[in-house]
Amino acid sequence: MKATGYFPRDYYQSEPELREAFDQMASGLFSRGDRDLFKPLVDSLLGDDGYLVLADYRAYVDAQEQVSLAYRDQDRWTRMSILNVARMGKFSSDRSIQEYCERIWKVEPVAVELGRYRITGSR
Repeated sequence: MKATGYFPRDYYQSEPELREAFDQMASGLFSRGDRDLFKPLVDSLLGDDGYLVLADYRAYVDAQEQVSLAYRDQDRWTRMSILNVARMGKFSSDRSIQEYCERIWKVEPVAVELGRYRITGSR
């Protein structure tokens, strides 16, 4: 897409919801009237958009609609959730960090003494 010419403003112009969101950001609606807060983001996406974010907008909206439909059918959602977990294989953040420590950083675990802490429900 980049090789043939990617023009993010074309997506801005052709997607009314997307255009409205950008216009609202630029207007200061989400930043208590500060029109400059989101200006770098808006300018970057409408000008360069190196990751083709605007090109993915319609596919994202369509996929989200499918997710919403699936969620409304609780039996289907439950089945999909169980299958997703069953098919994901061996993954955990603890395992990932352990592998990074062993294979990449070549570091050994260090014992840390925590002592006693009192945990309260509010601050």
